[in-house]
Amino acid sequence: VGCDRSKNLVDICGEKHFQAFVCDALSVPIRSGSCDACISIAVIHHFSTAERRLANIRELARLLRPGGTALIYVWAMEQEYKNQKSKYLKEKNDSKNKDKEMNTGTAQRPLSDQGPDKSSQHSAWSDQLLNDLKNESGGAKPVADFRLPVHTNRTSFHSQDLLVPWHLKGGTKKKEESVDTVLVSGGSKDLEELSPVFHRYYHVFCEGELEAVCRSLDCVRVQKSYYDQGNWCVILEKL
Repeated sequence: VGCDRSKNLVDICGEKHFQAFVCDALSVPIRSGSCDACISIAVIHHFSTAERRLANIRELARLLRPGGTALIYVWAMEQEYKNQKSKYLKEKNDSKNKDKEMNTGTAQRPLSDQGPDKSSQHSAWSDQLLNDLKNESGGAKPVADFRLPVHTNRTSFHSQDLLVPWHLKGGTKKKEESVDTVLVSGGSKDLEELSPVFHRYYHVFCEGELEAVCRSLDCVRVQKSYYDQGNWCVILEKL
């Protein structure tokens, strides 16, 4: 049985005759202790606070029967580990010549110029939120600059908390959606389409961080902790 926050992904599961439903990973509508095993792949790194990431692991543990196991994968800060580059970094050379992207919005510089280690590079969403806070305060009090860096795809990470561009190719943008747009060139110079770019939040985990979070729960035991192709992974057992 699968669950996801995205209705579109759940619908795809239904079309393939799999059992899946829409829900929040922090509150899964399944009876406690009813699962032999749970897997959480590329989910926890999207929660924006340490408290929410811990709560998600606690929710996984709640679903497990005593002796049941859970497998967790999260994106690693270390995309080069033990002198080996991850598949994510290796694919940079394969993809750099496929699409030439140019930002047509005014809120952000071209994505190709952005580096994750420059504080001036951030999403339009962060800019708007910062401006809203300044407006609410009437300009009387200084507002902390909490803008997140925008990651350059297929490069190493320079910050644990960042925004990753998501290029929705071939999609249509609704009027109320506030997103940046880029021109995506196809195989022919004459073929170009306007494609929206969304920014997804990630917290990439440092070595030992995921394991430490799991060990803070007294209801589970860490069976194994390991690195796999740019991900930190943990296998838990419910006590």
